[in-house]
Amino acid sequence: MQLAGTFRCSPNIALIKYWGRRDDALNLPNNSSVSMTLDSGLSTRTSVLFSDSLGSDVVYVDGNRYTQESAQNEKLGNIFETIRYMRGLAAVRSGAIVVSENSFPSGAGLASSASGGAALVCAVDAALGLGLSKTELSLIARRISGSACRSLFGGIALWKRGSKADGSDSFAEQLFDEKYWSELVDVIAMSSEASKKVSSSEGHSRTVRTSGLYKLRPALAEASVGKVIGAIRNRDFNALAELIMRDSNNMHATMLDSWPPIIYMSDVSTAIISSVHAMNKDHGENIAAYTFDAGPNAHVITLSKHEAEVRDMLLGTKGVIRVVSSKAGTGPERLGESLISEEILRHEAGN
Repeated sequence: MQLAGTFRCSPNIALIKYWGRRDDALNLPNNSSVSMTLDSGLSTRTSVLFSDSLGSDVVYVDGNRYTQESAQNEKLGNIFETIRYMRGLAAVRSGAIVVSENSFPSGAGLASSASGGAALVCAVDAALGLGLSKTELSLIARRISGSACRSLFGGIALWKRGSKADGSDSFAEQLFDEKYWSELVDVIAMSSEASKKVSSSEGHSRTVRTSGLYKLRPALAEASVGKVIGAIRNRDFNALAELIMRDSNNMHATMLDSWPPIIYMSDVSTAIISSVHAMNKDHGENIAAYTFDAGPNAHVITLSKHEAEVRDMLLGTKGVIRVVSSKAGTGPERLGESLISEEILRHEAGN
């Protein structure tokens, strides 16, 4: 017996960010978050195959092979746990091969765990014929990586903080589809493709444990969620931009206040921050908004009519390697062609 499925999912950029967890095992956030899912220009493709010829599970990520024993970080461990859990839902005993490929550097603060986690649960769901709802898939994807639950939806998504101890009310849902405000653009400035020195998982934990400033953040972020939703509903970019920048600044301030301090941003990052504020001042209103996840690479949110100006500014910034633009994407896409080659299948079946 063989069961297979392949999906492509994109990362998302959080406009109001998730940072800090009230339950590490369940990936339960201390505040709700709002994000824009990107288009397929940045994406993860993931194939899964269940076969009776496989004795155990194996995962290939960008060509690197991992087994349960060799999984060296939390997210890899969560992947194996997720496969076991979903296989149990389908009462299937076969071992699994997973092959996942990113079109962008993983571990560089571009949310590869979000796109990868979303693509995995979609591929496993399709392969096993579970027919789970988006809410159910969101609850499962959250266990792999918190932001993965948002990449299951196109356009603008809300991840609800929830209040239940078991996490059953902490899931994502779509607020606006990709067509609602089609002028929104995320212009991404790549200044580093290196993996970050402090993992997001360690960063979450350290900030909550050691930052005095962090005590203020959950309530501030929660309040900003409602304001951002209102600004998007009204297509008020001037208001949206300030909310986005303030939230990014606030999150990174709590990181800097952690001990030892966590510094994801670089000199290139701060140069872009200054340039965005100068650009907005020149225009007399906010036409661009920077935001940084756990990494130095800048996401500059703007409108289509200002995209060229923003791109020129970023390309003129010393240290920027390349610039990629993305509009809001449609969410998960099922693909017909598997990434699992006959060679990989024969190798794993022979082990």
